[in-house]
Amino acid sequence: MMNKAEMKQAILEAKDAKNLKWSDIAKAAGLSPEYACSACLGMNHLDKKPAEAVVKVLGLGKDVTAALQRFPLKTWTQAVPTDPLIYRWYEIVGVYGETIKEMINEKFGDGIMSAIDFSMEIDRQADPKGDRVVVKLNGKFLPYKSW
Repeated sequence: MMNKAEMKQAILEAKDAKNLKWSDIAKAAGLSPEYACSACLGMNHLDKKPAEAVVKVLGLGKDVTAALQRFPLKTWTQAVPTDPLIYRWYEIVGVYGETIKEMINEKFGDGIMSAIDFSMEIDRQADPKGDRVVVKLNGKFLPYKSW
């Protein structure tokens, strides 16, 4: 049985060999590029038809189809990330996390933003001073209850 790490490696190698973008893979599967990428990297699962579509466009086997359909263990290393781009997200949460929490609490009340009922979009915005990365996070608000 192929594990998620082996699946990820096979997918990345096939994606590179076929010179595909995440948007190409997502289109074949009928998914957003962000979700397709997340599933292919092992942090989400796909239903049977999208998994088969991903495998078909990549030219991979049934072992990858099965691995894509398995529910992931959503863990990651607890060390501070060293990849510069990922570290910036760590830094953003460190610097602005409390502010984000305050703004959400002020607008919605005491609760959290779901990462389960969730979507995201990553876009590029042209700017004469240098192109901008635009990230939209869309999560359902889940209020804490009193008992």
